[in-house]
Amino acid sequence: MKKETICVQSGWQPKNGEPRILPIYQSTTYKYETSEQMGRLFDLEESGYFYTRLQNPTNDYVASKICELEGGAAAMLTSSGQAANYYAVFNICEAGDHVVLSSTVYGGTFNLITVTMKKMGIACTVVDPDSSEEELAKAFRPNTKCVLAETIANPALVVLDIEKFARAAHAHQVPLIVDNTFATPINCNPFVWGADIVTHSTTKYMDGHGMTVGGAIVDSGNFDWAAYPDKFPGLCTPDESYHGVTYTEKFGKAAYITKATSQLMRDLGSIQAPMNAFLLNVGLETLPLRMERHCSNALAAAEYLEKHPKVAWVNYPSLKSSPYYELSRKYMPKGTCGVISFGLQGGREAAAAMMDKLRLAAIVTHVADARTCVLHPASHTHRQMNDAQLKEAGVAPDLIRLSVGIEHIDDILADLEQALAGI
Repeated sequence: MKKETICVQSGWQPKNGEPRILPIYQSTTYKYETSEQMGRLFDLEESGYFYTRLQNPTNDYVASKICELEGGAAAMLTSSGQAANYYAVFNICEAGDHVVLSSTVYGGTFNLITVTMKKMGIACTVVDPDSSEEELAKAFRPNTKCVLAETIANPALVVLDIEKFARAAHAHQVPLIVDNTFATPINCNPFVWGADIVTHSTTKYMDGHGMTVGGAIVDSGNFDWAAYPDKFPGLCTPDESYHGVTYTEKFGKAAYITKATSQLMRDLGSIQAPMNAFLLNVGLETLPLRMERHCSNALAAAEYLEKHPKVAWVNYPSLKSSPYYELSRKYMPKGTCGVISFGLQGGREAAAAMMDKLRLAAIVTHVADARTCVLHPASHTHRQMNDAQLKEAGVAPDLIRLSVGIEHIDDILADLEQALAGI
């Protein structure tokens, strides 16, 4: 099926007499007739549900829809996009391991890897996503376990050369993990270009209405963990916390997600609430329609800002003037996203003044939903970074992140015009 149809029809497939709409399985636990059957579930000898902290039917139906959209082998939902990135990395890393990280990832992800996971004994080397293949290769170590990057960086809007990063990762026998939040599977499928694992903050375009926080992890099933048993012992050697099961032997292409669910979710518990998964599913049904409008509105807004005398610079990958235009055409020919970054001639002070004058666009922490909103990352989401880190992350002090919604473009442009006129 085409993606537009998958968004509406995939996931929940009701049988005769069952609800047409995905039900909310609002239950912590599930009943079984015999103790023996329950034991088989805990031994991973049988599939089924026994406690919602690990799995829930509502969540699994929505995860299967996202999995199909990405063209993956297995998927799971998490409580947030941050949890998704943490699980994706921690599922194959432990103390003494090393991660290669793109410098332009979202500030929360950057802090997670470089600060919090550092405290867990996991080292990190930060790389410029525009590095040459030779420069990129120098970042790897014998204990490197994965590479993490974003298809479209938040908020730097750097477009990742997925094939280049995939080649580098695979040359060093590790998977490429790509956060595909901004592009969504509607506009980009990283697995086609060599990525191995995809993460999402479903809080953004997938939900699309600013109602629910959530995340997702999708495994392509293409990375051969068993070929490197010494590098990935968590997947390739017996897990004594699950009666000695070896995930790659027992679950094949589902090994990575099964381990993340049965081990990490069991112990850390970052489950997405069934109600949130239900609302996420409603958002997914209109995702293709909304992405088309987000992209067309954003391009029009970017072209308007590019011509405005009070605007110093505009960064939007779909602009022909963007250094990432050719990469965006290669990886995202239908469009990139609805997020623009730009700066004003008056610098940081002018940015704050202009944002305060906006009427339609709201100043909020959120990004990528139906309503146009705006943020100054250096003062808000990235304020934990010093100037050098901001520069490395591609976040200029004057950068305004404009998330263009699905309102009528004339009203969006009118709001920008009046706000700019007031500074």
